[in-house]
Amino acid sequence: MRAIVCYRYGPPEVLKCEEIDKPIPADDEVLIKVRAASVNPMDRLFRGTSYLVRMLTGLRSPKNIRQGHDVAGQVEAVGKSVTKFKPGDGVFGASLGAFGEYVCPSERSVVLKPALLTSEQAAAVPVAGFTALQGLRDKGGIQPGQKVLINGASGGVGTFAVQIAKSFGAEVTAVCSTRNVDLVRSLGADHVIDYTQEDFTRCGQRYDIIFDCISNHSLSACRRILNPKGIYLIVGGPSNMAFLLTRVLKAFLLSSFVSQKFIFFVAKLKREDLEILSKLLESGKVTPVIDRRYTLSEVPDAIRYLEEGHARGKIVITVS
Repeated sequence: MRAIVCYRYGPPEVLKCEEIDKPIPADDEVLIKVRAASVNPMDRLFRGTSYLVRMLTGLRSPKNIRQGHDVAGQVEAVGKSVTKFKPGDGVFGASLGAFGEYVCPSERSVVLKPALLTSEQAAAVPVAGFTALQGLRDKGGIQPGQKVLINGASGGVGTFAVQIAKSFGAEVTAVCSTRNVDLVRSLGADHVIDYTQEDFTRCGQRYDIIFDCISNHSLSACRRILNPKGIYLIVGGPSNMAFLLTRVLKAFLLSSFVSQKFIFFVAKLKREDLEILSKLLESGKVTPVIDRRYTLSEVPDAIRYLEEGHARGKIVITVS
């Protein structure tokens, strides 16, 4: 089978499409023939630019040579302990090695794919969907009628955040560039701020939740537009690890001295949340936004495009 593998840290050129052995499912795993995958910022760890990250991924070279996390495809075989799936089922979820023709995730890492969704749409969901859902619901405690601002609303996570916030009954303000104004409006945003024309931290409005995918304003500036009990969520930002760690530390310290909360979080894979996302997709309350499609051998190009920072929604890898 073909798969993207990485034997050393470096630029996207270190990602190679090679023939490797087809995996065999363990007792609690399902063998999936991959139809599509999608690209996330976490798929850039092969660069190995931070030694803090290397402590988890491998000091000298990646511990896991396979790449990719978001996956959608068809079950080909199941382990003897698997009860939820059978060969032929269409599924989506998360699995290390999604950039390949086959993967073997745990039974708890995937759910049935809604019939109306294509494999490409389903593959666009997991990591970005988890981040938006868990951030707004679990960390933000979102409630109907609250005012929510989403900075970076046209990106992979942002497009899900706009729709999920609306599904909770919030009043959503989306921040994006001029070319994406119509897109975020079509996703349900009540108000749109074009950051090339206006600084959202000086708009005079206050918010209950700021969901920040960009982190391009100071915490003090963001604090000015938070309600007294408001919550600021650090969801993303520049790839510079030193900048991110400094911002997270400042957020932690600031939360200790003010009534607002400044929170950094990392989403976790939860089957229950995959099922919630599946229901939102099936009901039409959430629709994945796909910017570009690449083939398996073009994964390095897909990563380069992600790093440009201008993707509208998700970047998808069509595998088979």
